[in-house]
Amino acid sequence: MRNILLDTHVWLWISMDDQRSLSRKARNMLVHQKNSGSRWISAISCWELAKLVERGRIGFSIPVLDWIKRSLKEKVLEVAELSPEIAVESTRLAGFHRDPADQIIAATSRILGLPLITADRKMQDFSGIETIW
Repeated sequence: MRNILLDTHVWLWISMDDQRSLSRKARNMLVHQKNSGSRWISAISCWELAKLVERGRIGFSIPVLDWIKRSLKEKVLEVAELSPEIAVESTRLAGFHRDPADQIIAATSRILGLPLITADRKMQDFSGIETIW
């Protein structure tokens, strides 16, 4: 299996062991991939999660930074840092929607050559990245 990139909501779902929110294909990919490739998230996903907590859309029983660190360790996730290449690529996504976090995630997928597991239809419909759902 190959390495994969998780969209922010997928990261949240697997961290909460919410298998029901995942498609069968995504669930199978995550199960089979677990022992034979790396799971990645974009650094921007940490920011997105912290913003959700800040806005009161989700909450944790521990500080958000502690939750992030625990999740990364428990789910064996790598963090793709925001490199200059990713930052510039995020501005070159012709026809992509204007959400900056999604642009960074899509650019991360392109620059690192990682398929993106996402339920987001806008991401799935964009032909410039490989998605799994």
